[in-house]
Amino acid sequence: MANYGLIGRNIAYSFSKKFFTQKFKKEKLSHNYHNFDIKTLDGFKKIVQDDATLRGLNVTIPFKEKIIPYLDSLDNQARDIGAVNTIKVLKDGTLIGYNTDHYGFSKALSSYPDIRNKTALILGNGGAAKAIKYALDGLGYSHTTVSRNTTKDTITYKQITKQVIENHTLIVNTTPLGVAPDILQFPEIPYNYITSKHFLFDLIYNPGQTIFLKHGLAKGATIANGSMMLEFQAQKAWNIWNS
Repeated sequence: MANYGLIGRNIAYSFSKKFFTQKFKKEKLSHNYHNFDIKTLDGFKKIVQDDATLRGLNVTIPFKEKIIPYLDSLDNQARDIGAVNTIKVLKDGTLIGYNTDHYGFSKALSSYPDIRNKTALILGNGGAAKAIKYALDGLGYSHTTVSRNTTKDTITYKQITKQVIENHTLIVNTTPLGVAPDILQFPEIPYNYITSKHFLFDLIYNPGQTIFLKHGLAKGATIANGSMMLEFQAQKAWNIWNS
């Protein structure tokens, strides 16, 4: 028997717990999966040290970047991305960080018809966005990141013009805006410029159709939520834990 879990804040809605609990039941594995809903990482080491059977953790908002100093090492991809969503716990307590978000996103995106104009607008600039950028680089996309604050590498939401929308076929929401229970929130972009040529991808999976996606659907755009991405990245995490 081994224990696994999810580190995050306000994670009662978690996909991971349901996914792995069902997986363990289906495959008749006597493992357990726990949600570690914490406000800060102050108690993280205690979570690991108190359970000698803990073998793996998933990491979600807002700790994908903040968790890194608590780990013993990172694999090359996680180091390049600068964010971790999967931790392998060795029997001696060594903690190794990985990132499977980029894999899940790439696999999910490849399930849809190929986008000829490989240009993407990334909404948000956190840990999830870093994984999306890494994935898009690997897929040959050029991309622009939108952040609330101006930096040399980003634009702000107020700077999203008609031309910006027209020049970016894929629009990816990596922010938590719209996640349950705050389902009325959404990224403030000029949706009136969205067309049937656009593809709106929301990393959120609960609700299945956010207002962000509903705006895209109303304009005839292709839409996708984060459920397929999560299944791919979760399976990848399982492979890492058992390698």
